[in-house]
Amino acid sequence: MTQLIATVESLDQGKKLLEAGVDILYFGQDQFGLRLPYSFSREDQATLTDMAHAAGKKVSIAVNAIFHNEGLEAVPDYLLFLKEIGVDSISVGDPGVIQIMKDPKYQLPYRYDAQVLVTSSRQINFWAERGAIEAVVAREVPRASLEKLAPKVKIPLEFLVYGATCIHQSRRPLLQNYFNYIKESQEVIKDRGLFISEPKKPDSHFSIYEDYNGTHIFANNDVLLAQHLQELKDMPIGVWKLEGLFAPGDNFVAVAELFAQARDKVDAGAWTPEEGQVLENAVRALHPPQRDLDTGFYLYDPDYVK
Repeated sequence: MTQLIATVESLDQGKKLLEAGVDILYFGQDQFGLRLPYSFSREDQATLTDMAHAAGKKVSIAVNAIFHNEGLEAVPDYLLFLKEIGVDSISVGDPGVIQIMKDPKYQLPYRYDAQVLVTSSRQINFWAERGAIEAVVAREVPRASLEKLAPKVKIPLEFLVYGATCIHQSRRPLLQNYFNYIKESQEVIKDRGLFISEPKKPDSHFSIYEDYNGTHIFANNDVLLAQHLQELKDMPIGVWKLEGLFAPGDNFVAVAELFAQARDKVDAGAWTPEEGQVLENAVRALHPPQRDLDTGFYLYDPDYVK
């Protein structure tokens, strides 16, 4: 059974996503997780967890930040809190966090999420042998490589089917440094809608913002794999990610509902290529008009990605 995992921006949206057919809510707080639509308080994280469990669904908490020593010092207390509220899993990319969880007091089921580094079955199986229950495949892995990777892994795989792709992160406050240099006081948060362009490519549009974890830059277009769901099922890719970072509000819920309906048909063996085109058209109509959609790295030649 294919599962849908979706980011959450509010308690209200979390409730609606569960009703729309999402299986796993993905959220957290900026101190421990990367590129979240919203940084939830501990009280709200507990509320969302209870809400999901009451609906017979699950939650996964982002603990995939790039930690320095002082950041790791706060992790044990956070893990104890997550165990207390009964979260189903966490996403982790830093071996330092995994090392902390060797102590049974802090152990939680974890999904290995080291972003761009997760590109081979051997790496995934390495972490599976060290307790990972799932792995988040890098968004830069194309179809031809996925088809070779997926059958060889020992744990379920997550892959992005809709949403934004981060192409660069720096712990440095690059935007704030720039505005300091030009002697201007400007907001650098996500909602500001800032972007950068390549020299001599005025149509390029790389979203950029700063938060607790530094500076984040995103691909020109967001990902939509509506016409490739059957391929993902056949590989098999068992968890489909819906990323709502730049797709807020009820439109994201509507997109999730469309993917839930598609998931059910794919699982039932009733999916057709024509329905893939219908899904793509419907999602495009709900997607923010200032952001375009394509298949990301999925259809690239693996030699090009290298």
